[in-house]
Amino acid sequence: MQKRDLEKELKELQQKIESLKSEMSENEKDTLYPLLKQLEQSAMVLKGELYRKITPIERVQLARHPGRPTTLDYIKHLIKNFIQLHGDRRYSDDAAIVGGIGFFEGIPVTVIGHQKGRDTKDNIRRHFGMPHPEGYRKALRLMKQAEKFKRPIICFIDTPGAYPGLGAEERGQGEAIAVNLFEMSGLRTPIISIVTGEGGSGGALALGVADRVFMLTNTIYSVISPEGCASILWKDSSKAGDAAEALKIDANNLLNLGVIDDIIEEPEGSAHEDHEKVCENIRAKLRVTLEELKQYSIDDLLEQRYNKFRKLGVFTEG
Repeated sequence: MQKRDLEKELKELQQKIESLKSEMSENEKDTLYPLLKQLEQSAMVLKGELYRKITPIERVQLARHPGRPTTLDYIKHLIKNFIQLHGDRRYSDDAAIVGGIGFFEGIPVTVIGHQKGRDTKDNIRRHFGMPHPEGYRKALRLMKQAEKFKRPIICFIDTPGAYPGLGAEERGQGEAIAVNLFEMSGLRTPIISIVTGEGGSGGALALGVADRVFMLTNTIYSVISPEGCASILWKDSSKAGDAAEALKIDANNLLNLGVIDDIIEEPEGSAHEDHEKVCENIRAKLRVTLEELKQYSIDDLLEQRYNKFRKLGVFTEG
């Protein structure tokens, strides 16, 4: 069945379900409940078929979905007794990056991540998840603290890129990102990074130099957005779909290229439809990975980390 037909059938089925729910009286619930469950099951099957047919640009749209869990959502589900820490001790606090300390299944950890807002006002305060230099410097301050106290670091990546404004450039945006790359390469503590939405350019990589890098199923990780790429190559941002396909920015392609270490599955229909399920999938992956990284000495971890990114061309011989 063609994708367009699947979408039409699913829409009609969802309308039937909603109509049945709204019109069903208390007396009819027992008799109509089996029919309702059957319709809902059919809708789930259709969703699964559509989910397997999505195009690269549709995956980009899923990665940007405003209902996806944010870093604070993941912290709420995964980290106990979390204490958020603020400020870079140089300029100010940047709400586009959040971080602090807490416990993951009894293990003390430092958690850092990009943070988008849930509404327009919150997004403006958080620069739509695009950090200023003080955000990256705050992240580095927390990483150095984690190194001092031998706490593993967990990073959640979800940003269109670093904030492109004049003030950010005046305060050293490029330098702040470069310092993070350099310092993370040598941090003497395990680092795990997970792309949970958009992984855009250096703004994402500044939290991405890790011993293990994972992506959720419907996320992207790229040097440039599809729209930006299309504008440069074809002078036409409407060709973003072609750019998304050519860039190979989805999790499956990046796993095959060796850019990431594994994919964390999302529920069918994407992470925004079931926050708890995707959090449990992340929990399972973190549990196994932290146990795995404990088996290596710090010197072995650093050598593996360097070689991993050296192969990708992030580090070059000076």
